[in-house]
Amino acid sequence: MELALYHPEAGYYEQPARAIGKRGDYYTSVSVGCLFGELLAVQFAAWCEALSEGPCQIVEAGAHDGQLASDILRWLGRFKPGLVKRLEYWLIEPSAIRHGVQASRLAEFAGTVRWFTSWETVPPGGVRGIIFANELLDSMPVHRFGWDAAQRRWFEWGVTIAQGQLDWARVSDGPESGAGAGAPAAAGERGPVLPELPPDLLAALPDGFVLERCPAAQNWWAQAAAALREGKLLGFDYGSSDEAPLRPERKEGTLRAYDDHRVHRALLDRPGQQDLTADVDFAALRAAGIAAGLQTEAWQTQSQFLTRILEQTQAAPGGFPAWTPTRLRQFRTLIHPDHLGRAFHVLVQGRPR
Repeated sequence: MELALYHPEAGYYEQPARAIGKRGDYYTSVSVGCLFGELLAVQFAAWCEALSEGPCQIVEAGAHDGQLASDILRWLGRFKPGLVKRLEYWLIEPSAIRHGVQASRLAEFAGTVRWFTSWETVPPGGVRGIIFANELLDSMPVHRFGWDAAQRRWFEWGVTIAQGQLDWARVSDGPESGAGAGAPAAAGERGPVLPELPPDLLAALPDGFVLERCPAAQNWWAQAAAALREGKLLGFDYGSSDEAPLRPERKEGTLRAYDDHRVHRALLDRPGQQDLTADVDFAALRAAGIAAGLQTEAWQTQSQFLTRILEQTQAAPGGFPAWTPTRLRQFRTLIHPDHLGRAFHVLVQGRPR
């Protein structure tokens, strides 16, 4: 999955010609229009202004082509010029190709924007302000486990080549529930952990039931939490906070492919030419943040989160662009349960002063 998405030459996300939106493979909140960034800017400004005086940062990871950063910075420049004077906008971007695309998009904000390739390269003083990721964690590589009903144990799926084609292969037995599994984690990192499940539930679990685990997302969240000295950490994505994620409708897991606005399960077809994504385990992220000393402040749908910001704009007239028909249409798309409002969730954690 990591090779298919991030290989420096052939990876899906390394191909600038691949568009998001109507002409691409899928929609995001950013592709709906500038309103999403404007609403985030309202909330980010309020959070930054609540910090003690001094420099502050907004840190975005997974910024794609830089459009969301542009929308946020343009609103801040118009309505919060005083804040912009002490603000730096940091992008965590390991890809040289995407860095170049973002730099071109954000040329007008050259004095405010800085790039870092990883959390290890961020200044040792850490972050005072906001760290956020919009639809990043769902594209981090997952471990894929299957249930062997006859042997009453989990095994891990890998990928092999059979008759010149990629195919699934059972490569190892998985762990007992609650134990590490799969490739060994680097020092300080989490490995895949399967949930503790009661024996009667395991006895009823159908053969071949698929469960994914994404230690990469947990490790990323833990690194972000460690870098946050004061402020908020938040993520937007689709997923759940279930402590026991074994649902009948998930018997094939949540890993899926997007191609030309079609979702399908041919996960090994056309590597590098289609998006691969899996639901985010927000319960695991929440636990990683708490372990790093953060406090959970919100877990809600995107509709709830954005509606609350809308109420803030209405309480302070004159601090937001006019609600044109275009903005109203964008807002309906962002919050409508059949579009982006219910599928996407927001986890907010904070580190107080």
